[in-house]
Amino acid sequence: MRKQALPSLFTAGLTATALLASSQVFAYNQGDFITRVGVAHVDPKSGNGSLAGGVFDVDVDSDTNLGFTLGYLFHDKLGIELLAALPFKHDIELNGVEAASTKHLPPTLTLQYYPLGGTGTQVQPYAGVGLNYTHFFSEEIDVDDVDLELDSSWGLAGQLGLDVRLNDNWGVNAAAWYVDIDTDASLNGTEVGKVSIDPWVFMAGISYRF
Repeated sequence: MRKQALPSLFTAGLTATALLASSQVFAYNQGDFITRVGVAHVDPKSGNGSLAGGVFDVDVDSDTNLGFTLGYLFHDKLGIELLAALPFKHDIELNGVEAASTKHLPPTLTLQYYPLGGTGTQVQPYAGVGLNYTHFFSEEIDVDDVDLELDSSWGLAGQLGLDVRLNDNWGVNAAAWYVDIDTDASLNGTEVGKVSIDPWVFMAGISYRF
């Protein structure tokens, strides 16, 4: 009976090892790089302030473009990530009439926490907090001989995300950021007010770990 038990124990050990190895395929570990690419949608809050002492109410429209991130885990449960994207273009309404537009780039650096990092779960949620820098350019306004300028913005950002691992490298991803973006607006060099954009940024796409 003892001789029969040894092969059974050996087989059980191999099975357990295989299951453990299979589960570790999905684990996020210290030293991993993770890149994510997808469709990013910037959705400013409604009511973005006023200009010229309240004469013009400002509304900034949303836009969609390609977004991408690069992250690094310096601990099983902690990492940093940089969000970048192709330029977003936003139409700007003054008193309900489309009258201006701008483009912007919103690089955002976050410190991330992975509560299930180091474990073999296929679903890997994460949360982050960090800093956003938004650079505005190509500002235009539908008024002859008037130049619109929007100052660059620094602000805090919060993030929630979820990866669903498909194999050792590939996965699908969904993430959302809330970003504090406030910019001073000037016409022909004269400051006329502050525009508070404060958007939600949503991104869905694929992730790749290497």
